[in-house]
Amino acid sequence: MSVIALTGANGFLGWHTRAALYGDRPIRSFRVGDDFNADDASVAMEGAHRLIHMAGVNRGTDDQIHDGNIHFATQVADALVKSANPPGTVVFANSKQARNGTVYGEAKSQAAEILRLATEKIGARFEDVLLPNLFGEHGLPFYNAVTATFGHLLARGSEPTVEDDKELTLLHVQDAADILIGAVGTDAAGALQVRESVGGLLKRLRAIAAAYNQGDIPDISTKFDRDLFNTYRSYTFPGQAPVALHRHADARGSFFEILRTRGGTGQTSFSTTEPGISRGDHFHRRKIERFTVLAGTATISLRKMFTDEVHEFQVTGESPVAVDMPTMWTHKITNTGTDTLYTSFWTNEIFDPTAPDTIPEPV
Repeated sequence: MSVIALTGANGFLGWHTRAALYGDRPIRSFRVGDDFNADDASVAMEGAHRLIHMAGVNRGTDDQIHDGNIHFATQVADALVKSANPPGTVVFANSKQARNGTVYGEAKSQAAEILRLATEKIGARFEDVLLPNLFGEHGLPFYNAVTATFGHLLARGSEPTVEDDKELTLLHVQDAADILIGAVGTDAAGALQVRESVGGLLKRLRAIAAAYNQGDIPDISTKFDRDLFNTYRSYTFPGQAPVALHRHADARGSFFEILRTRGGTGQTSFSTTEPGISRGDHFHRRKIERFTVLAGTATISLRKMFTDEVHEFQVTGESPVAVDMPTMWTHKITNTGTDTLYTSFWTNEIFDPTAPDTIPEPV
């Protein structure tokens, strides 16, 4: 099985790239900068099919930004040249700001040249991937992207403002990860990008927040709106979970609404689960999924990938609630009662067995 070597594995793009590779290909990562260790880099690169250099500096003084990016690239280049069995492909997560005249752009451009020359020396293939503004789940507000800042503020009831209503070229970070790992060709990257103004982005996110605050699934009929919704949801969990449902009961029985959708496809399923049995133990990269217990008692458990952060919700059919599964969080539902558990499952995708987007991983 081909090995992928990574730098920047713990950053925003790195975290998503690890999720994209999870369960598919083994990963070896190494640090650059002050924590760089030549032996660790050598071990990570040895016999790897692909090296993806994602570590970079995009905040700080001009000197920190320039020197940091050059230093990281030089460390990687030196390790490549010294490797006895280097990767056949070297991929640089570059920026479309390269050569735009800014300190950051020039630093990224110079870093690319350093890596290109090292790749030529070892006879490997070099891919210089120019990425636009990235957005996605768990981006750091006030740091990674304006999308993260808007999502964070709206999820906390604050009202963001637009200071510079410029046009942005946006790419979901999972798409960027697919390009870097070679699952999507760089020639297809343009079709995955969306152009939107800062004001238009905020308008979309406001509509998403307004719908989700009512427990509704907003209009996710386009891939971009689905990706924005998944991004926004990452800032609402676990604060807005579970979603309260109003149960109407009389002598005839009971009734409650499970969900309202405002646009897009969907599929509803139903299961029974015997006492002590669990369902799930997997995560999704794109799917939106809602669990609702109709009868019985259960625990719904969720863990953010690559962390020990677990959240549990005790749910019953007598007091119905809906729990939405955030993307890149592995999850399961366990029957903790003594009777059969009846559960409704809704997802925004009609099941495709050739692309199930269901990656096994225990909670």
